[in-house]
Amino acid sequence: MNNKKQKLDVKKDGVYSYSIYLEPDFQDLPQALSSLGTEQKKLCIVTDQTVEALYVKELSEVLQTCCSKVTIFSFPSGEAHKTLDTVRALYEHLILHQYDRKDMLVALGGGVVGDLTGFAAATYLRGIDFIQVPTTLLAQVDSSIGGKTGVDFDAYKNMVGAFHMPRLVYMNLGTLRTLPKRQFSAGMAEIIKHGLIQDVGYYHWLKEHSASIMAGEYETLLLMIDRSCQIKRQVVEEDPTEQGIRAWLNFGHTAGHAVEKLKEFTLYHGECVSIGCVVALWISCHRGLITKEELHQAEEMLESFELPVHVTGLGAKEVLDATKLDKKMEAGKIKFVLLKCIGEAFTTKDVGDEELLLAVQYVREEEAHE
Repeated sequence: MNNKKQKLDVKKDGVYSYSIYLEPDFQDLPQALSSLGTEQKKLCIVTDQTVEALYVKELSEVLQTCCSKVTIFSFPSGEAHKTLDTVRALYEHLILHQYDRKDMLVALGGGVVGDLTGFAAATYLRGIDFIQVPTTLLAQVDSSIGGKTGVDFDAYKNMVGAFHMPRLVYMNLGTLRTLPKRQFSAGMAEIIKHGLIQDVGYYHWLKEHSASIMAGEYETLLLMIDRSCQIKRQVVEEDPTEQGIRAWLNFGHTAGHAVEKLKEFTLYHGECVSIGCVVALWISCHRGLITKEELHQAEEMLESFELPVHVTGLGAKEVLDATKLDKKMEAGKIKFVLLKCIGEAFTTKDVGDEELLLAVQYVREEEAHE
């Protein structure tokens, strides 16, 4: 791997401040942690069983050089285990190992691990510190940055959560080498979303570099992840608790979460976001905000990164009904993110049932583009 690296800082007028490190391995993590005074702290690595087998031994050995004790809490992989029951088991681990407010959690894994660890950190002893060590592309460019934490409740995604900022985010880009191709593609959905909502130049850059991105060329990945992190950082700094512009990051998520739930998490989050992006793109096109050509170009781009643009086995009405159970409902209306143009998003509450039904029918493979 190339040893080139990058560092970004996220700041909000004294409310919080933390750094994002883009590194080729774990070796500089102790140096990154030095400003947090970890020498006298216990660190609990929270991970899932898949990531545990790949990276826990290596990370544990690195962390033992810069803290008083390392413990490991591992749980079964997958969205189905992002629950309060898993958080309860983590609380018990922390209590039995006598973790106090000065100690720290280390979220090692993808978005499920990061969300769950952050929520546990926000609520254990009314709040302790944690850091993010994301190992998937999706987590590196999205869920690890910004402090949105949470767990699912009876299959309703992220219905229980808190805003709790990490003390730092440390991305070992080397972990992408062990990421299955399907999971890598799932992460690309969030990256393409960043271009669609915020940066048309970045959107076109992604199209131009699709071959080297899918080939995993390190320098291209470093540039891509750095730019997506900049976009996420800028949005979070401006709107840390999602009162305004941060809602743009939900582009593709309203219908995407409905598909994710109805498919019982058999599709990856990023795959569902891809389908949800097409729903939002279709509505934007239907309203004359983007052209049919731009809609089809976006679909082709998603497919070039091996992302789905259709879904099977779901009725349009059941997808509509599921969107109304999403946490983004406001005063009984669906809060939807659309595009004014490629590279600029906006939020609206005027997407009606009929318009959404037509959009969902568009992405149903059984009726694809009739």
